[in-house]
Amino acid sequence: MGTAFEKIKAGLEQAIAFSEGKIDLKTTKIVLEPVPKWEAQKVRALRQELKVSQSIFGAVLGVSKKTVEAWEAGKNVPNGSASRLMEVISNDSDLLARQRIFIHG
Repeated sequence: MGTAFEKIKAGLEQAIAFSEGKIDLKTTKIVLEPVPKWEAQKVRALRQELKVSQSIFGAVLGVSKKTVEAWEAGKNVPNGSASRLMEVISNDSDLLARQRIFIHG
């Protein structure tokens, strides 16, 4: 068998040994708050706080103007990644500047 098989087999053997308490492996535990729900008014409020158009807001988030329009009209809701990004932006006023996203108005 090839090296890929051997690596997979070794990994599975380690996982079994770890689950049986025979070996210690480095583990990392991550605790995340659930992705917040961003409803129409909350999306609009953030965009207005940033003082940008729907087109510019969409560009910042990597979505189309039509998507922002649908969110603000309550026709669609932002997906998990868009909601998480809007939450981060709303909680960190300097984030956009640090990411070299400058909004002049």
